[in-house]
Amino acid sequence: MRGVAARSFQDLLVWQKAHQFVLAAYRFSNGFPKTEVFGLTSQFRRASVSVAANIAEGFRRKGRADRARFINIAQTSLEECRYYLILAKDLQYGDSTKLTFQLEEVSRLLTAYAKSVQGLPAKPSPDP
Repeated sequence: MRGVAARSFQDLLVWQKAHQFVLAAYRFSNGFPKTEVFGLTSQFRRASVSVAANIAEGFRRKGRADRARFINIAQTSLEECRYYLILAKDLQYGDSTKLTFQLEEVSRLLTAYAKSVQGLPAKPSPDP
């Protein structure tokens, strides 16, 4: 979709990758102990959904500042997910390596998208 204006949030690569992260988070958390249903499982799923949902909601916001606010909320939810993956690993609830790579990819895309919305260059320009 590069170079073509997105007509819906579903056209955004960052949303597509965030959605894939949500699906993977649900699959991963299926293996958590049943005692975590109302704890870590619920919190991790809620935070992962928040990433994709805030990208979607921010897409239709009119002003840059308003759109950037929703992207920032998505970024903070992604950081929350980062902690939950650390916790799940430390509690030995499964191998979170693949999901952590997905999280890193979404994080990079969100950072670039945030800069784009704010009108900033995606990459720093080299010094002359």
